[in-house]
Amino acid sequence: MQVIYMHARTEAHAHKHTNAPIHTYIHTYMHACMHACIHTYIHTYIHTYIHTYIHTYIHTYIHTYIHTYIHTYIHTYIHTYIHTYIHTYIHIYIHTYIHTYIHTRKRTHTRTDAHAHTHTNAPIHTYIHTYIHACIHTYIHT
Repeated sequence: MQVIYMHARTEAHAHKHTNAPIHTYIHTYMHACMHACIHTYIHTYIHTYIHTYIHTYIHTYIHTYIHTYIHTYIHTYIHTYIHTYIHTYIHIYIHTYIHTYIHTRKRTHTRTDAHAHTHTNAPIHTYIHTYIHACIHTYIHT
């Protein structure tokens, strides 16, 4: 602004020394002032507005969109993929392990334990408990 103002005064001074009429002097001075004023105002307005717009809107948009996207995507991913993976893996693992366990030599020990329980008239939950206990015990020691 100061530079433009000085430029305006220089031009006006030159006009004065060329014996230009007063309206030329005023016109030049006003033109320079208005130019400086408009330039400063518009520059400040645009800078402030755009900066505020970018900072507020874009930041909000990015923050909201990314947060929502990440939250939704990751949550969905974890819930769907991991849950499915864990569920499938554990299910397959348990199914395979128990199936394998039943059809291997370890079966004899379990059946013997369970058989002993059935001959003592133990309730069914004792039989199941013994079977699971034997499975876990065998798993740990193999």
